[in-house]
Amino acid sequence: MQQPPVIWSVAGTDSGGGAGLSADQRAADALGVHLCPVVAAVTAQNSLAVTRVEALPVDLLDAQFAALASDMPPLALKTGLLGGVDQVRCVARWVDRLRERAPLTLVVDPVLGASTGAPFADAAVLDAYRECLLPRATLVTPNRREATRLLGPAASGLDVPAQAQALQALGTQAVCITGGDHPLDGQRAIDWMATPHASGWLSGGRVDTPHQHGTGCTFATAAAAALARGFVAADALVLAKMATEHALRLGRAAGQGAGPVRAAPGFAAHTEVPLLSWGVEPVFHGTSARPEAQPLGLYAIADSSAQLRAALAAGVRTLQLRIKTPEVPTPAWRQALAQAIAEAVAACARVGARLYVNDHWALAHRLGAPGVHLGQEDLLALGEDGRAALRASGLRLGVSSHSLWELARARALAPDYLACGPVWPTLTKAMPWRPQGLDNLAWWSARAGCPVVAIGGILAAGQVTQAAQAGASGVCVVRALGSDPASAVPPLAAALAAAGTQARRAVPDLPTPSL
Repeated sequence: MQQPPVIWSVAGTDSGGGAGLSADQRAADALGVHLCPVVAAVTAQNSLAVTRVEALPVDLLDAQFAALASDMPPLALKTGLLGGVDQVRCVARWVDRLRERAPLTLVVDPVLGASTGAPFADAAVLDAYRECLLPRATLVTPNRREATRLLGPAASGLDVPAQAQALQALGTQAVCITGGDHPLDGQRAIDWMATPHASGWLSGGRVDTPHQHGTGCTFATAAAAALARGFVAADALVLAKMATEHALRLGRAAGQGAGPVRAAPGFAAHTEVPLLSWGVEPVFHGTSARPEAQPLGLYAIADSSAQLRAALAAGVRTLQLRIKTPEVPTPAWRQALAQAIAEAVAACARVGARLYVNDHWALAHRLGAPGVHLGQEDLLALGEDGRAALRASGLRLGVSSHSLWELARARALAPDYLACGPVWPTLTKAMPWRPQGLDNLAWWSARAGCPVVAIGGILAAGQVTQAAQAGASGVCVVRALGSDPASAVPPLAAALAAAGTQARRAVPDLPTPSL
């Protein structure tokens, strides 16, 4: 059996079993990693108050690091309560030593005070964080109060996205500032994330519970665990949001005061994938625009109206017209594009087929197309006003998605479907993404909250069957359509029908990284 990834949590003990290393252990178990608890401080606390905090001597902290480094080196190191300047500097020294041997992710959860109000960090400790940890951090996960304290006077007048940017200017690669309420929807809890791949408001369901002890520890450790499993920060934060929401739902009293949250394996099966905004405004439109009338089925992507009409004649009833814009579009090309779209609209309308036009949404709308398909770069380029206009048009929308953060961001538009890909390696276009594989396709199909279409590298009838067994509502064929759809389509359609008589693929607890 393969050994699980190893992470270290350098943090404080909680004699009440709620936060600190106790919460970290539960979060690590939920993500399937092995956690080594490195004690930096000891607290005397219960569910009502923290009565004493003692930082461990640096030589004892050093001894723990040395013992672990020789046998159980980490893929990720997460910090919590450290207790003092010397302890902060000790962690920084060990981060440098470990990185001389192998890559290491550093997640800094700046535990500067207890939820009960007890302070854990003075001005000297804050300076040590800024000088020693933030410049080395892969990800920092402060709540709003902690972000303000870390920035000091520089935080004055800054909104949350600007605070995250200011923290990145201090050296950290990624930031997630937690603990916000949606301004218009009290049922949503929003956190601002700023990462190398994506930024926006990460929105999940608000859990109405007094039992929130250990929430920050759970979130940071879940993110560290996901990073250790190979996810980039934007994807790791999606999983951390899900794990923490589920942990809040499982929270319960253990004493007279606030009880601990309880992260648990299998959280993804009981928690919706969060939504991610496209910009600095927390704009979300739900998950799916319309209930799915019937599966999308075999989905043909044609590069001309002639190929599209041939696929229609072969019996395909979900189609996309994908005509890419040349580097220098001429008036003649534009005229030909409009003609091809108009022909596709008329041909699909005659037989009641579903049509999506790739990219050219305004022209497609003007020519009467019922739906469009857009990639995420194109949707970003539209800006907030352009996306609002697209939504107001009433067009059915399909969105390309390749990662967890793209899945979360696409869900915020309430699309008709999400395309998950590439399922298999593809030569259709150059992409940085790893193939999703059938397990990821099954996970997406079960968790996306709207129909999922499989795309990428689907060349044979057997692959069509496998994709449908994984739960895909539609299976896209591009090269498999070929120049003679009349010959190519029947075996593909038969393979799709055969999937309905076979067992569905099991859904894994967690997806695998796609970048």
